[in-house]
Amino acid sequence: MNQPDFIFLHDTVQALERAETDGDRGRDFCGLREQVERLTDLLIVSLFPRHAPRRMSRAESLVQAVEVLRASLSTVLPPERSGEDAVRALLESLPEVQRQLQTDLEAAYRGDPAAQSLDEIQICYPAFTAIATYRLAHVLYGAGVPLLPRIMTEYAHRLTGIDIHPGAVIGDSFFIDHGTGVVIGETTVIGRQVKLYQHVTLGAKSFEVGPDGRLVKGIKRHPQIGDRVVIYSGATILGGETLIGDDCVIGGSVWLTHSVPAGKMVLARSTVTDAPITRDVK
Repeated sequence: MNQPDFIFLHDTVQALERAETDGDRGRDFCGLREQVERLTDLLIVSLFPRHAPRRMSRAESLVQAVEVLRASLSTVLPPERSGEDAVRALLESLPEVQRQLQTDLEAAYRGDPAAQSLDEIQICYPAFTAIATYRLAHVLYGAGVPLLPRIMTEYAHRLTGIDIHPGAVIGDSFFIDHGTGVVIGETTVIGRQVKLYQHVTLGAKSFEVGPDGRLVKGIKRHPQIGDRVVIYSGATILGGETLIGDDCVIGGSVWLTHSVPAGKMVLARSTVTDAPITRDVK
């Protein structure tokens, strides 16, 4: 590097450092995302070792997962807080997570005529990867662990195109068919035996603003979905006060910002017209 280049580079580095915010000068998160992605993979292997990328016992994957989790927690937790409570909470939850995921697998097998086996669903279905990651991240979210649960679900989001916030509450036997473009917000509550199709959004209708002009956090912003609800592709359901009752069917491309009583079907209006006249190209 010649002298003019070095001077220009030095000036650029100084300008970037002056532009840093206080938040930028906080903890060093270098490598954290890769660490948490490895944690996610190890935890899924511990639940389903037969489908691991390489042969690894359940005990081996759990030992490695705990080591990675402790290292990650030491980065994100304040010095006065031990991460052992979160480690214990996660380990104690794994049998229940495995039970829930078994119900999700069975729901996918029952709900998709193309599914030939539970193994196929585990290996091939992106929705199962997203749901498994969400259920693990939800445990850490409930244990009050910052950042790590979001990294986990964003990892699944990047892999699958399915965006499930770890704060959402989702019951047993959950199935997302195809799944690309599905968004499930932080305060969403979903009951048992619910089925979604691709491009469904369970989101916020509007954002409450406080006296200081900042968005109010920690309030219910996303809808509640009852048991045995089916939501078809492209449907958008918004609002923290929106309740979709049990056994409802929400049709494709529906836009909903109000509640629907149990047992109802909601369809988007459609207009049927004559097809345009086609002519042969000469």
